[in-house]
Amino acid sequence: MKVQDMSIKAGNDFKIRIKPKDDCSRFAVNIGHDSENIALHFNPRFDSGGDTNTIVCNSMSGGCWGEEQREGNFPFARGEECKFYINFNSDQFYIKLPDGSMMNFPNRLGDVKYKYFDVGGEARIVGIKIKS
Repeated sequence: MKVQDMSIKAGNDFKIRIKPKDDCSRFAVNIGHDSENIALHFNPRFDSGGDTNTIVCNSMSGGCWGEEQREGNFPFARGEECKFYINFNSDQFYIKLPDGSMMNFPNRLGDVKYKYFDVGGEARIVGIKIKS
């Protein structure tokens, strides 16, 4: 699912409800300006790219990926709907995971408004909500 021209602004709570497929190996949520400039690539991996039960985050600028950041806490389950929240400012993304724990990722593009949102991989969006 790809959404363009939907404003996500600093300080907004962006709630995502998602259901990974029963055989999901990975899914990804991207927030940025376009497919070449992604401020947050949030990529839970059940079993993909040599990673097992790991969240990999990254950013892309001008089509070039940055350095990956890995999170060992993995509160996702195949076939089970979950929700998580993303909030950000010009410095950081704050992600509240389904188990209530928090993780951060630097806002490497440094902007306070993004209009591109994309979900890929083996999961279905159940709902999205932006709260200011």
